Amino acid sequence: MELWHAIILGVVEGITEYLPVSSTGHLIIVSALLGLDDPATKQSIDAFSIVIQGGAILAVLGLYANRVVQMIQGVFGQSVDGRRLLINLIVAFIPAAVLGVLLDDIIEANLFSAWPVLGALALGGVWMIWLGRGKKHHVSIEEGEPHDADAPQKTIDEITWRTALGIGLFQVVAMWPGTSRSMMTIAGGTLLGLKPKDAAEFSFLLGLPTLGGACVYKLGKNWKQTHDAGTQNMIEQLGITPTLVGIIVATISAAIAIRWLVSFLNKHGLAVFGWYRIALAIALGGMIVGGVVTVG
Repeated sequence: MELWHAIILGVVEGITEYLPVSSTGHLIIVSALLGLDDPATKQSIDAFSIVIQGGAILAVLGLYANRVVQMIQGVFGQSVDGRRLLINLIVAFIPAAVLGVLLDDIIEANLFSAWPVLGALALGGVWMIWLGRGKKHHVSIEEGEPHDADAPQKTIDEITWRTALGIGLFQVVAMWPGTSRSMMTIAGGTLLGLKPKDAAEFSFLLGLPTLGGACVYKLGKNWKQTHDAGTQNMIEQLGITPTLVGIIVATISAAIAIRWLVSFLNKHGLAVFGWYRIALAIALGGMIVGGVVTVG
Protein backbone atom coordinates (compact mmCIF):
# COMPACT_ATOMS: atom_id res chain seq x y z
CA MET A 1 0.00 0.00 0.00
CA GLU A 2 1.26 3.44 -0.93
CA LEU A 3 1.34 6.17 1.70
CA TRP A 4 -1.19 8.27 -0.21
CA HIS A 5 -3.58 5.30 -0.24
CA ALA A 6 -3.43 5.23 3.56
CA ILE A 7 -4.05 8.98 3.76
CA ILE A 8 -7.14 8.82 1.54
CA LEU A 9 -8.58 5.80 3.37
CA GLY A 10 -7.85 7.48 6.71
CA VAL A 11 -9.74 10.61 5.64
CA VAL A 12 -12.70 8.55 4.41
CA GLU A 13 -12.81 6.42 7.56
CA GLY A 14 -12.51 9.38 9.90
CA ILE A 15 -15.23 11.41 8.19
CA THR A 16 -17.73 8.59 7.71
CA GLU A 17 -17.26 6.60 10.93
CA TYR A 18 -19.36 8.91 13.08
CA LEU A 19 -21.61 10.31 10.36
CA PRO A 20 -24.72 8.13 9.85
CA VAL A 21 -23.83 7.37 6.23
CA SER A 22 -22.05 3.95 6.37
CA SER A 23 -18.26 3.94 6.45
CA THR A 24 -18.42 0.47 4.84
CA GLY A 25 -20.13 1.74 1.69
CA HIS A 26 -17.64 4.58 1.30
CA LEU A 27 -14.58 2.40 1.91
CA ILE A 28 -15.82 -0.15 -0.64
CA ILE A 29 -16.07 2.55 -3.31
CA VAL A 30 -12.81 4.31 -2.45
CA SER A 31 -10.80 1.08 -2.13
CA ALA A 32 -12.01 -0.03 -5.56
CA LEU A 33 -11.26 3.34 -7.16
CA LEU A 34 -7.75 3.18 -5.68
CA GLY A 35 -7.26 -0.32 -7.11
CA LEU A 36 -7.06 -1.91 -3.66
CA ASP A 37 -9.75 -4.54 -4.22
CA ASP A 38 -7.32 -7.15 -5.56
CA PRO A 39 -8.28 -10.58 -4.13
CA ALA A 40 -4.65 -11.10 -3.09
CA THR A 41 -4.74 -8.13 -0.71
CA LYS A 42 -8.47 -7.88 0.06
CA GLN A 43 -8.22 -9.60 3.44
CA SER A 44 -5.51 -7.18 4.56
CA ILE A 45 -7.37 -4.15 3.21
CA ASP A 46 -10.51 -5.23 5.08
CA ALA A 47 -8.48 -5.58 8.29
CA PHE A 48 -6.79 -2.21 7.64
CA SER A 49 -10.22 -0.57 7.33
CA ILE A 50 -11.09 -1.85 10.80
CA VAL A 51 -7.75 -1.09 12.45
CA ILE A 52 -7.70 2.56 11.38
CA GLN A 53 -10.92 2.93 13.37
CA GLY A 54 -8.40 3.39 16.19
CA GLY A 55 -8.11 6.94 14.92
CA ALA A 56 -11.82 7.47 15.46
CA ILE A 57 -11.37 6.23 19.02
CA LEU A 58 -8.53 8.68 19.66
CA ALA A 59 -10.68 11.54 18.33
CA VAL A 60 -13.44 10.79 20.85
CA LEU A 61 -10.94 10.41 23.68
CA GLY A 62 -9.59 13.87 22.86
CA LEU A 63 -12.88 15.67 22.28
CA TYR A 64 -14.71 14.07 25.20
CA ALA A 65 -11.83 13.86 27.65
CA ASN A 66 -13.99 15.44 30.37
CA ARG A 67 -16.57 12.66 30.03
CA VAL A 68 -13.84 10.02 30.15
CA VAL A 69 -12.37 11.58 33.29
CA GLN A 70 -15.87 11.76 34.78
CA MET A 71 -16.33 8.02 34.20
CA ILE A 72 -12.94 7.26 35.76
CA GLN A 73 -13.98 9.33 38.77
CA GLY A 74 -17.19 7.31 38.86
CA VAL A 75 -15.19 4.10 39.20
CA PHE A 76 -13.62 5.50 42.37
CA GLY A 77 -16.91 6.79 43.74
CA GLN A 78 -16.14 10.44 43.07
CA SER A 79 -18.87 11.08 40.48
CA VAL A 80 -22.39 9.69 40.53
CA ASP A 81 -23.07 10.90 36.98
CA GLY A 82 -19.81 9.39 35.79
CA ARG A 83 -20.61 6.01 37.32
CA ARG A 84 -24.11 6.05 35.83
CA LEU A 85 -22.76 6.91 32.36
CA LEU A 86 -20.13 4.17 32.56
CA ILE A 87 -22.72 1.58 33.57
CA ASN A 88 -25.01 2.69 30.75
CA LEU A 89 -22.21 2.38 28.20
CA ILE A 90 -21.38 -1.12 29.45
CA VAL A 91 -25.05 -2.13 29.23
CA ALA A 92 -25.29 -0.71 25.70
CA PHE A 93 -22.07 -2.44 24.64
CA ILE A 94 -22.93 -5.95 25.85
CA PRO A 95 -25.38 -6.98 23.06
CA ALA A 96 -22.93 -6.19 20.24
CA ALA A 97 -19.97 -7.60 22.18
CA VAL A 98 -21.67 -10.97 22.60
CA LEU A 99 -23.41 -11.25 19.24
CA GLY A 100 -20.52 -9.70 17.32
CA VAL A 101 -18.20 -12.57 18.21
CA LEU A 102 -20.88 -15.22 17.72
CA LEU A 103 -22.12 -13.93 14.37
CA ASP A 104 -18.98 -12.46 12.77
CA ASP A 105 -18.25 -15.41 10.46
CA ILE A 106 -21.93 -15.76 9.51
CA ILE A 107 -22.19 -12.07 8.68
CA GLU A 108 -19.04 -12.12 6.57
CA ALA A 109 -20.24 -15.21 4.67
CA ASN A 110 -23.85 -14.15 4.08
CA LEU A 111 -24.27 -10.39 4.36
CA PHE A 112 -21.06 -8.91 2.99
CA SER A 113 -22.21 -9.02 -0.61
CA ALA A 114 -23.70 -6.51 -3.03
CA TRP A 115 -27.44 -6.74 -2.40
CA PRO A 116 -27.37 -6.88 1.42
CA VAL A 117 -25.05 -3.84 1.55
CA LEU A 118 -27.15 -1.88 -0.96
CA GLY A 119 -30.34 -2.86 0.84
CA ALA A 120 -28.95 -1.67 4.19
CA LEU A 121 -27.88 1.65 2.69
CA ALA A 122 -31.25 2.33 1.05
CA LEU A 123 -33.48 1.12 3.88
CA GLY A 124 -31.41 3.05 6.40
CA GLY A 125 -31.87 6.15 4.29
CA VAL A 126 -35.64 5.74 4.18
CA TRP A 127 -35.73 5.21 7.96
CA MET A 128 -33.71 8.36 8.64
CA ILE A 129 -35.94 10.44 6.35
CA TRP A 130 -38.96 9.16 8.29
CA LEU A 131 -37.29 10.00 11.61
CA GLY A 132 -36.31 13.42 10.35
CA ARG A 133 -39.85 14.51 9.53
CA GLY A 134 -41.35 17.43 11.45
CA LYS A 135 -43.17 15.31 14.03
CA LYS A 136 -41.02 13.73 16.72
CA HIS A 137 -41.02 9.95 16.59
CA HIS A 138 -39.81 8.71 19.93
CA VAL A 139 -41.02 6.07 22.30
CA SER A 140 -40.34 5.48 25.96
CA ILE A 141 -39.18 2.19 27.40
CA GLU A 142 -39.01 3.46 30.95
CA GLU A 143 -41.31 1.75 33.40
CA GLY A 144 -44.37 3.82 34.20
CA GLU A 145 -43.53 6.56 31.67
CA PRO A 146 -46.15 7.50 29.05
CA HIS A 147 -45.41 7.01 25.35
CA ASP A 148 -45.76 10.66 24.44
CA ALA A 149 -44.12 11.95 21.27
CA ASP A 150 -44.28 15.49 22.66
CA ALA A 151 -42.61 14.63 25.99
CA PRO A 152 -39.39 16.51 26.87
CA GLN A 153 -36.32 14.88 25.37
CA LYS A 154 -33.68 13.42 27.67
CA THR A 155 -30.06 14.44 28.03
CA ILE A 156 -27.17 12.02 28.31
CA ASP A 157 -27.21 12.38 32.11
CA GLU A 158 -30.86 11.27 32.24
CA ILE A 159 -30.40 7.97 30.38
CA THR A 160 -31.38 4.89 32.38
CA TRP A 161 -30.10 1.37 31.85
CA ARG A 162 -33.27 0.46 29.93
CA THR A 163 -32.71 3.22 27.40
CA ALA A 164 -29.03 2.28 27.19
CA LEU A 165 -29.96 -1.35 26.51
CA GLY A 166 -32.37 -0.19 23.81
CA ILE A 167 -29.58 1.78 22.11
CA GLY A 168 -27.34 -1.27 22.43
CA LEU A 169 -29.92 -3.41 20.65
CA PHE A 170 -30.11 -0.83 17.86
CA GLN A 171 -26.33 -1.09 17.60
CA VAL A 172 -26.61 -4.86 17.03
CA VAL A 173 -28.48 -4.14 13.79
CA ALA A 174 -25.43 -2.19 12.62
CA MET A 175 -23.48 -5.45 12.34
CA TRP A 176 -25.27 -5.72 8.99
CA PRO A 177 -22.71 -4.23 6.53
CA GLY A 178 -23.88 -0.95 5.07
CA THR A 179 -26.17 -0.10 7.97
CA SER A 180 -23.86 2.26 9.92
CA ARG A 181 -23.25 1.97 13.64
CA SER A 182 -23.61 5.70 14.15
CA MET A 183 -26.90 5.75 12.24
CA MET A 184 -28.42 3.04 14.41
CA THR A 185 -27.22 4.46 17.73
CA ILE A 186 -27.97 8.13 16.97
CA ALA A 187 -31.31 7.49 15.28
CA GLY A 188 -32.16 4.82 17.86
CA GLY A 189 -31.30 7.20 20.67
CA THR A 190 -33.55 9.93 19.31
CA LEU A 191 -36.33 7.39 18.80
CA LEU A 192 -35.99 6.43 22.47
CA GLY A 193 -36.35 10.03 23.57
CA LEU A 194 -32.87 11.59 23.60
CA LYS A 195 -32.05 15.00 22.21
CA PRO A 196 -30.16 14.59 18.90
CA LYS A 197 -27.03 16.18 20.39
CA ASP A 198 -27.08 13.82 23.38
CA ALA A 199 -27.88 10.79 21.23
CA ALA A 200 -24.83 11.66 19.15
CA GLU A 201 -22.62 12.10 22.22
CA PHE A 202 -23.73 8.76 23.65
CA SER A 203 -23.08 7.16 20.24
CA PHE A 204 -19.56 8.62 20.14
CA LEU A 205 -18.76 7.36 23.65
CA LEU A 206 -20.27 3.95 22.90
CA GLY A 207 -17.86 3.78 20.00
CA LEU A 208 -14.93 3.61 22.43
CA PRO A 209 -15.54 0.00 23.57
CA THR A 210 -17.30 -1.04 20.36
CA LEU A 211 -14.69 0.15 17.87
CA GLY A 212 -11.86 -0.72 20.24
CA GLY A 213 -13.14 -4.27 20.59
CA ALA A 214 -13.61 -4.57 16.82
CA CYS A 215 -10.05 -3.36 16.17
CA VAL A 216 -8.51 -5.88 18.57
CA TYR A 217 -10.74 -8.74 17.40
CA LYS A 218 -10.22 -8.16 13.66
CA LEU A 219 -6.48 -7.65 14.03
CA GLY A 220 -6.15 -10.83 16.08
CA LYS A 221 -8.34 -12.73 13.62
CA ASN A 222 -6.23 -11.53 10.68
CA TRP A 223 -3.02 -12.59 12.37
CA LYS A 224 -4.40 -16.02 13.27
CA GLN A 225 -5.82 -16.71 9.82
CA THR A 226 -2.64 -15.64 8.05
CA HIS A 227 -0.48 -17.58 10.50
CA ASP A 228 -2.52 -20.73 9.95
CA ALA A 229 -2.38 -20.22 6.17
CA GLY A 230 1.32 -19.37 6.18
CA THR A 231 0.71 -16.02 4.49
CA GLN A 232 1.55 -12.42 5.37
CA ASN A 233 -0.57 -10.63 7.94
CA MET A 234 -1.94 -7.13 7.44
CA ILE A 235 1.13 -5.32 8.83
CA GLU A 236 3.56 -7.47 6.83
CA GLN A 237 1.60 -7.04 3.60
CA LEU A 238 0.67 -3.37 3.83
CA GLY A 239 3.44 -2.00 6.05
CA ILE A 240 3.54 -0.44 9.53
CA THR A 241 4.04 3.14 8.27
CA PRO A 242 0.87 3.26 6.12
CA THR A 243 -1.08 1.75 9.01
CA LEU A 244 0.12 4.40 11.48
CA VAL A 245 -0.46 7.18 8.94
CA GLY A 246 -3.99 5.90 8.33
CA ILE A 247 -4.73 5.98 12.06
CA ILE A 248 -3.33 9.51 12.47
CA VAL A 249 -5.27 10.87 9.50
CA ALA A 250 -8.44 9.13 10.67
CA THR A 251 -8.00 10.77 14.10
CA ILE A 252 -7.84 14.27 12.63
CA SER A 253 -10.67 13.82 10.14
CA ALA A 254 -12.91 12.10 12.73
CA ALA A 255 -12.43 14.99 15.17
CA ILE A 256 -13.49 17.47 12.48
CA ALA A 257 -16.48 15.33 11.50
CA ILE A 258 -17.67 14.98 15.11
CA ARG A 259 -17.55 18.72 15.72
CA TRP A 260 -19.46 19.39 12.52
CA LEU A 261 -22.05 16.65 13.12
CA VAL A 262 -23.07 17.85 16.58
CA SER A 263 -23.65 21.37 15.27
CA PHE A 264 -25.49 20.09 12.19
CA LEU A 265 -27.85 17.81 14.14
CA ASN A 266 -28.89 20.67 16.40
CA LYS A 267 -29.99 22.71 13.39
CA HIS A 268 -31.08 20.27 10.70
CA GLY A 269 -31.73 16.78 12.10
CA LEU A 270 -31.25 13.43 10.36
CA ALA A 271 -33.26 13.56 7.13
CA VAL A 272 -30.50 14.93 4.90
CA PHE A 273 -28.33 11.93 5.76
CA GLY A 274 -31.18 9.67 4.68
CA TRP A 275 -31.27 11.24 1.22
CA TYR A 276 -27.50 10.99 1.01
CA ARG A 277 -27.60 7.27 1.88
CA ILE A 278 -30.14 6.61 -0.88
CA ALA A 279 -27.96 8.48 -3.38
CA LEU A 280 -24.94 6.48 -2.20
CA ALA A 281 -26.86 3.21 -2.62
CA ILE A 282 -27.76 4.17 -6.20
CA ALA A 283 -24.18 5.19 -6.99
CA LEU A 284 -22.70 2.05 -5.44
CA GLY A 285 -25.29 -0.12 -7.18
CA GLY A 286 -24.41 1.42 -10.52
CA MET A 287 -20.69 0.85 -9.92
CA ILE A 288 -21.31 -2.79 -8.96
CA VAL A 289 -23.46 -3.44 -12.04
CA GLY A 290 -20.86 -1.70 -14.18
CA GLY A 291 -18.10 -3.87 -12.74
CA VAL A 292 -16.24 -0.93 -11.26
CA VAL A 293 -16.40 -2.29 -7.69
CA THR A 294 -17.04 -5.66 -6.10
CA VAL A 295 -18.48 -6.48 -2.68
CA GLY A 296 -17.60 -9.66 -0.80
